[in-house]
Amino acid sequence: MNTENLQIQIKTFFGLEEVLAEEIKKLGGTNVEIKNRAVNCEGDLGFLYKINYSTRTALKIMIPVLTFKAWDESRFYDKLFAFPWDEYMDVDQTFAIDATVYSDRFRHSQFMSQKMKDAIVDYFKFKHRKRPNVDTQDPDIKFHLHIDRELVTISLDSSGDPLFKRGYRKEQGEAPINEVLASGMLQLAGWEGKGNFLDPMCGSGTLLIEAAMIAMDLPAQIFRKKFAFQNWKNYDAELFQKIKEVRINRIKEFTGKIVGYDLDSQMLNAAHLNIEAAEMEDIIEVKRQDFFESKKELFPLMMVFNPPYDERIEIQDNEFYKKIGDTFKKNYPNTLAWFISSDLDAAKKVGLRPSRRIKLFNGKLECRFLQFEMYEGTKKIHKLEKQ
Repeated sequence: MNTENLQIQIKTFFGLEEVLAEEIKKLGGTNVEIKNRAVNCEGDLGFLYKINYSTRTALKIMIPVLTFKAWDESRFYDKLFAFPWDEYMDVDQTFAIDATVYSDRFRHSQFMSQKMKDAIVDYFKFKHRKRPNVDTQDPDIKFHLHIDRELVTISLDSSGDPLFKRGYRKEQGEAPINEVLASGMLQLAGWEGKGNFLDPMCGSGTLLIEAAMIAMDLPAQIFRKKFAFQNWKNYDAELFQKIKEVRINRIKEFTGKIVGYDLDSQMLNAAHLNIEAAEMEDIIEVKRQDFFESKKELFPLMMVFNPPYDERIEIQDNEFYKKIGDTFKKNYPNTLAWFISSDLDAAKKVGLRPSRRIKLFNGKLECRFLQFEMYEGTKKIHKLEKQ
């Protein structure tokens, strides 16, 4: 593997591609190219370690190692059997294959994954008289097979477990927000750790913890125990240690407040456990508080939240969103507020015009991430004052 100029593909969620591209540029990636749910870039081995450790909106970071065209299963097998697999793994290491197939020629991802496994095993048996084993639970080496019509791409997974598994979530609610989505929302909202932050419906605390991590410039994977690249033949432990030290030395003190409200005591317990696991008890405060009866206590303030689903609050959608709008207007002047909802008409029910609407997905649910700007007086007067 050419470690000086790696072609790198980084997967993310729909709507977070530009946020991820900015992160990659700041971390030193070159030839950054935005794709659908992915960003491609180039960098060396140290950069690969750094983005795995630091980037907040990546789900998986992969290195394409082989691309070819196949029109039938025998060509597919032959091309894979001829590939030097022992450059990427030892016969004593376990491996696993993830497959994604969009093709009329090859319809079943499981079948094609099995065919690839056979080619790898046969290669080692032919060359080394031994065969490696498959381990789908905790493999040493993870490959990704992607087939788009007749184009086959084999990539090496450098991350291992998806990068939303930060390592601090001990408890979760019924509809927890994914850590990568949470961080992407915060970055879309413009949160950089200046001022104060409120999640008025905080659930198990994911947005609070991600907000604190951004505010302190804490590496996203500071709690992670292992990455797939640590099992690679060319793994440089000393280089990875240096990169971690540099990133940890960048951690800064946060002087604002990060606060979460919730009415559900079970949720608040979950939030406490997660905040403790993230070692942020001194930075994040959570309390039992009804947002609809709350008033602005922190100045300046940014608010980002994920309103709960029906299983957490039994309330009619129309009434619930109207209450959000009323609370914004009456109790939170001069506040920038964002929330995400799978109710695509939620904005109409709030009774305020959103200044931004961003399409995102929470799992498979199509959502809108909505921005509301509350001013004392009218927007027009506010604009005149700013001139």
